[in-house]
Amino acid sequence: VQLVESGGGLVQPGGSLRLSCAASGFTFRSYGMGWFRQVPEKEREFVAAITWGGATDYTDSVKGRFTISRSNAKNTVYLQMGNLEPEETAVYYCGARRGGGIATMPSDFESWGQGTQVTGSS
Repeated sequence: VQLVESGGGLVQPGGSLRLSCAASGFTFRSYGMGWFRQVPEKEREFVAAITWGGATDYTDSVKGRFTISRSNAKNTVYLQMGNLEPEETAVYYCGARRGGGIATMPSDFESWGQGTQVTGSS
Protein backbone atom coordinates (compact mmCIF):
# COMPACT_ATOMS: atom_id res chain seq x y z
CA VAL A 1 0.00 0.00 0.00
CA GLN A 2 1.31 3.40 -0.94
CA LEU A 3 -0.34 6.76 -0.34
CA VAL A 4 1.22 9.98 -1.59
CA GLU A 5 -0.25 13.33 -0.60
CA SER A 6 0.28 16.53 -2.53
CA GLY A 7 -1.15 20.01 -2.86
CA GLY A 8 -0.09 21.57 0.41
CA GLY A 9 1.42 25.01 0.65
CA LEU A 10 1.12 28.50 2.05
CA VAL A 11 -2.33 30.03 1.96
CA GLN A 12 -3.72 33.41 2.96
CA PRO A 13 -6.53 33.58 5.53
CA GLY A 14 -9.75 32.79 3.75
CA GLY A 15 -7.93 31.11 0.91
CA SER A 16 -8.41 27.69 -0.64
CA LEU A 17 -6.32 24.62 -1.34
CA ARG A 18 -7.00 21.23 -2.82
CA LEU A 19 -5.09 18.30 -1.43
CA SER A 20 -4.70 15.06 -3.35
CA CYS A 21 -3.78 11.60 -2.18
CA ALA A 22 -2.71 9.14 -4.87
CA ALA A 23 -3.11 5.51 -3.88
CA SER A 24 -1.47 2.39 -5.23
CA GLY A 25 -0.83 -1.19 -4.27
CA PHE A 26 -4.37 -2.07 -3.21
CA THR A 27 -7.92 -2.18 -4.53
CA PHE A 28 -8.69 1.47 -3.95
CA ARG A 29 -12.40 1.25 -4.75
CA SER A 30 -12.87 -1.20 -1.87
CA TYR A 31 -11.29 1.01 0.77
CA GLY A 32 -12.53 3.83 2.92
CA MET A 33 -10.31 6.90 2.96
CA GLY A 34 -9.78 9.70 5.42
CA TRP A 35 -7.96 12.97 5.93
CA PHE A 36 -6.39 13.86 9.25
CA ARG A 37 -4.14 16.67 10.41
CA GLN A 38 -1.48 16.95 13.04
CA VAL A 39 0.57 19.66 14.65
CA PRO A 40 3.68 19.04 16.75
CA GLU A 41 3.06 17.51 20.17
CA LYS A 42 -0.63 16.94 19.49
CA GLU A 43 -2.65 13.90 18.49
CA ARG A 44 -3.58 13.31 14.89
CA GLU A 45 -6.99 14.92 14.39
CA PHE A 46 -9.84 13.72 12.18
CA VAL A 47 -10.82 16.08 9.37
CA ALA A 48 -12.94 14.15 6.86
CA ALA A 49 -13.69 10.63 5.68
CA ILE A 50 -15.32 8.95 2.72
CA THR A 51 -16.45 5.35 2.42
CA TRP A 52 -15.92 3.15 -0.59
CA GLY A 53 -19.56 3.86 -1.43
CA GLY A 54 -19.15 7.64 -1.25
CA ALA A 55 -20.69 8.46 2.13
CA THR A 56 -18.86 11.32 3.84
CA ASP A 57 -18.34 12.78 7.28
CA TYR A 58 -16.50 15.83 8.59
CA THR A 59 -15.32 17.20 11.86
CA ASP A 60 -17.67 19.99 12.90
CA SER A 61 -15.17 22.81 12.45
CA VAL A 62 -14.76 22.19 8.71
CA LYS A 63 -18.35 21.45 7.73
CA GLY A 64 -19.43 23.74 4.94
CA ARG A 65 -15.83 24.70 4.11
CA PHE A 66 -14.10 21.41 3.23
CA THR A 67 -15.20 18.73 0.79
CA ILE A 68 -13.79 15.22 0.54
CA SER A 69 -14.22 13.32 -2.71
CA ARG A 70 -12.70 10.39 -4.52
CA SER A 71 -12.02 9.24 -8.05
CA ASN A 72 -11.88 5.48 -8.27
CA ALA A 73 -10.77 5.82 -11.88
CA LYS A 74 -7.71 7.76 -10.76
CA ASN A 75 -7.16 5.97 -7.42
CA THR A 76 -7.15 9.36 -5.76
CA VAL A 77 -8.91 11.01 -2.85
CA TYR A 78 -9.18 14.78 -2.61
CA LEU A 79 -9.75 17.34 0.10
CA GLN A 80 -10.98 20.68 -1.15
CA MET A 81 -10.41 23.21 1.62
CA GLY A 82 -12.01 26.63 1.62
CA ASN A 83 -11.94 29.69 3.86
CA LEU A 84 -8.83 28.38 5.59
CA GLU A 85 -7.91 29.75 8.98
CA PRO A 86 -4.35 30.27 10.26
CA GLU A 87 -4.96 27.83 13.12
CA GLU A 88 -5.53 25.08 10.57
CA THR A 89 -1.83 25.04 9.88
CA ALA A 90 -0.79 21.41 10.14
CA VAL A 91 0.58 18.43 8.30
CA TYR A 92 -2.34 16.81 6.53
CA TYR A 93 -2.31 13.02 6.14
CA CYS A 94 -4.50 10.66 4.20
CA GLY A 95 -5.29 7.22 5.49
CA ALA A 96 -6.78 4.06 4.01
CA ARG A 97 -8.87 1.38 5.66
CA ARG A 98 -10.58 -1.82 4.58
CA GLY A 99 -14.21 -2.27 5.32
CA GLY A 100 -17.36 -0.25 5.26
CA GLY A 101 -18.67 2.52 7.43
CA ILE A 102 -17.32 5.90 8.33
CA ALA A 103 -14.23 5.89 10.54
CA THR A 104 -12.95 8.90 12.43
CA MET A 105 -10.21 7.50 14.64
CA PRO A 106 -6.60 7.22 13.45
CA SER A 107 -6.49 3.67 14.82
CA ASP A 108 -9.22 2.69 12.34
CA PHE A 109 -6.86 3.29 9.41
CA GLU A 110 -4.23 0.76 8.42
CA SER A 111 -2.07 2.78 6.07
CA TRP A 112 -0.88 6.37 5.91
CA GLY A 113 0.88 8.69 3.55
CA GLN A 114 3.86 10.85 4.47
CA GLY A 115 1.76 14.01 4.82
CA THR A 116 1.69 17.40 3.15
CA GLN A 117 2.23 20.69 4.97
CA VAL A 118 -0.51 23.29 4.93
CA THR A 119 0.48 26.66 6.36
CA GLY A 120 -2.01 29.44 6.88
CA SER A 121 -0.38 32.84 7.00
CA SER A 122 -1.65 35.39 9.46
